Amino acid sequence: MSTLSLRSSLVIELMRFLVEIALNSPNKTKLVLAIVLTVGFNIKLAIPTVKFQFLSLPGLTDCVLFYWTITDFSYNIFSCSRFLQYRDPRAQRRHPLVDPVIVSEIRRRLKDGAEFMGELLNFRKDGTPLVNRLRLAPILDDDGTITHVIGIQMFSEAKVDLNSVSYPVFKEGYIQKFDRSSATYSCVSVQAQSNSHEELCGILQLSDEVLAHNILSRLTPRDVASIGSVCRRIRQLTKNEHLRKMVCQNAWGREVTGTLEVMTKKLGWGRLARELTTLEAVCWRKFTVDGAVEPSRCNFSACAAGNRLVLFGGEGVNMQPMDDTFVLNLDAASPEWRRVSVKSSPPGRWGHTLTCLNDSWLVLFGGCGREGLLNDVFVLDLDAKQPTWKEVSGGTPPLPRSWHSSCTVEGSKLVVSGGCTDAGVLLSDTYLLDLTTENPMWKEISTKWAPPSRLGHSLSVYGRTKLLMFGGLAKSGHLRLRSGEAYTIDLDDEQPHWRQLECGTFTGVGTQSAVVPPPRLDHVAVSMPCGRIIIFGGSIGGLHSPSQLFILDPSEEKPSWRILNVPGQPPKFAWGHSTCVVGGTRVLVLGGHTGEEWILNELHELCLASRQDSES
Repeated sequence: MSTLSLRSSLVIELMRFLVEIALNSPNKTKLVLAIVLTVGFNIKLAIPTVKFQFLSLPGLTDCVLFYWTITDFSYNIFSCSRFLQYRDPRAQRRHPLVDPVIVSEIRRRLKDGAEFMGELLNFRKDGTPLVNRLRLAPILDDDGTITHVIGIQMFSEAKVDLNSVSYPVFKEGYIQKFDRSSATYSCVSVQAQSNSHEELCGILQLSDEVLAHNILSRLTPRDVASIGSVCRRIRQLTKNEHLRKMVCQNAWGREVTGTLEVMTKKLGWGRLARELTTLEAVCWRKFTVDGAVEPSRCNFSACAAGNRLVLFGGEGVNMQPMDDTFVLNLDAASPEWRRVSVKSSPPGRWGHTLTCLNDSWLVLFGGCGREGLLNDVFVLDLDAKQPTWKEVSGGTPPLPRSWHSSCTVEGSKLVVSGGCTDAGVLLSDTYLLDLTTENPMWKEISTKWAPPSRLGHSLSVYGRTKLLMFGGLAKSGHLRLRSGEAYTIDLDDEQPHWRQLECGTFTGVGTQSAVVPPPRLDHVAVSMPCGRIIIFGGSIGGLHSPSQLFILDPSEEKPSWRILNVPGQPPKFAWGHSTCVVGGTRVLVLGGHTGEEWILNELHELCLASRQDSES
């Protein structure tokens, strides 16, 4: 192509604008602009003093990269930013202090056509370290096809110890050879071993970086722990925290690993992954907090926003709908319930759902209010100077309902399922609302078949976009019965469809044994970071204990329920609307329940991993 498209000319105008910002900046801030273009473009720009250098971008064979630097009114041409990570132009591999997780995320975002923003370590030509703040954003044409990726980089000084290597890098592989005569080990290079024509496993001829990034990081946490017993070299690699984090991120997703970041500062990724996989450290504990939620209520809804528990509404005396918001900060030295002063509170309600986005945004939907059932959506930013409930509307909303189930998918999409109408009719529909768009619009998830209509069921997310529906009060012919059935759907499918899970039996050992959960409604469903679902509590018929825990991995080829025997003092009752999951490893059940009284200063915590603090 000899000319750029209209869309490309818009990119050039944006580049010119950024150039002028840099040149007119009083601080003469260094600004680096980059554009990734498809091979074949003939670039001619009307900026005569700027020279461009085209370079191939490693890992992206169908792209080329050019960029320039403006600083103190002079222009400098740099090599590709990836090369700068080597610190030395003669180096054959990336410097070990460069976080491989960030580099892998950049590759993934470019491949998926998604926006990226983050920081990574880079080096000047003289080897001085610096922090590269990078933002990449795709440019789309009218058909939605990605034509360019525009990047903005800003450099700042980095305070790192270059002598501290946190990730092992070797220029040649080594194996250990056992000398029977002296009963000692000696290191022999792969090259020397190959020259001697002795037989050597091919995988051990790879560099440590290739082994870690391309092979070990793609295994599951359980497999990585097992493969460490193969040899000392691989064991040393699998013990590295960077590799462990990549393994968890690839297996569980970036959002989940981001939530677990605080726990890894206490336990490390290796131990945390092991404990979440084996559940060897799971236990119950009971504690009390200060403050009060007044007036007393039931049928409220609570969720976790970071390390804060948030409670909204509920049913007060004489079925009075409540409209107040309370927060319990678990990071405080003495946690206590506090009422939040908010502007324009939503109408009071009970039987609603409250979910969280991005650790600070709360999403409220539906419920039963003073004038009947509701189908409105309100959002609240807890971190705002003046928290304000704001109503969100767009498209055709779901029917007004209560006792439905909701969850968030991919951190930004609200999913609502089932419930009961004002006329007492049970519902079986599923709706989605993407709250990241400028004008959120409701979308019904149409399927050829749906599970029987129900209320009081749970909706759990696993595998990023997959949902597990369990239990509830379901329609069965002319009757309404408690359900113990499980159904799954993948919202990422081109044509999503529900299917019923055929759960087999399991003969377990240790803390796990085989059984099928009794039918129930208004129970607790916990999505674990590794994709398994824990079920307990709720309204159960017969003599079954609500405190009994059941666990299921819906991603298995033949899923099986297991009983999880947990030491400690469990709650006598537990309800889905009053249970919160904090940090991916703490399940907090609010209050004991005696008759109509809720004791919200009494909390039971299900610890999924060890707690390395004074409370453990």
